Amino acid sequence: MRADYRLPRLFVSEDLRSAAPIALTKEQSNYLLNVLRMAEGGMLLLFNGRDGEWRARLERQGKKSAILVPEQQTRAQPAAHDLHYLFAPLKVGRMDYMVQKAIEMGAGVLQPVQTQHTQMPKINAGRLEANMREAAEQCGILTLAELQPMQRIGSLLENWDESRQIIYCDEDAEGDDPLPILSALPRGPLAVLVGPEGGFSEDERRMLRALPFVTAIPLGPRILRADTAAVAALTLVQAVCGDWRCDVHEDDRAGD
Repeated sequence: MRADYRLPRLFVSEDLRSAAPIALTKEQSNYLLNVLRMAEGGMLLLFNGRDGEWRARLERQGKKSAILVPEQQTRAQPAAHDLHYLFAPLKVGRMDYMVQKAIEMGAGVLQPVQTQHTQMPKINAGRLEANMREAAEQCGILTLAELQPMQRIGSLLENWDESRQIIYCDEDAEGDDPLPILSALPRGPLAVLVGPEGGFSEDERRMLRALPFVTAIPLGPRILRADTAAVAALTLVQAVCGDWRCDVHEDDRAGD
């Protein structure tokens, strides 16, 4: 069943069960009552990343607070997204955008990576997780992506599960067309790696190219900003190797 985009959606941490009231935080109450101006009995959709999506009714508890009462499950909980997105953190505004788009594109794990040219040596995990939840709320996504602690690229690759192929964007890769490279990859779990604005260092590029589970792709004839490259790479990978392929959905239907 497809998402219902006519109703507002809200992430909650509580378990979702029929007729089990959910108390709202001060921020959630303000959002529903003052920003969305929802009235008594108004309907919205809830999800928690575990129990699917539920249609719920708002009941006011005075002028400034309310509770939500789940009434009916509208969608069952799907399997978690399997695509991993590895990225060198950017400056705050552009990283917010990049994280939101990664969630929209179906990333299930976000892994910040420290490279030689990384602009931001630290991340604000709370801010990134808030962006991840907001993207899921707005786009009808029910599975919550996992944010991993930042790792140095050398340590990450040294301990990598080699059954998961890493596709990384290399501005020095031969040619401009990534499609033949992606089409030739064997089926299996995937990760997409996008480097920093300054690109990977020569040592990092040699390290990546020497690993059998790493594949370099170009992203056309132009140099892209890192946040643009993220969207382009995730689109290509999902279309050619990921869950946009027709045969993926045919396999899902065959298993129903």
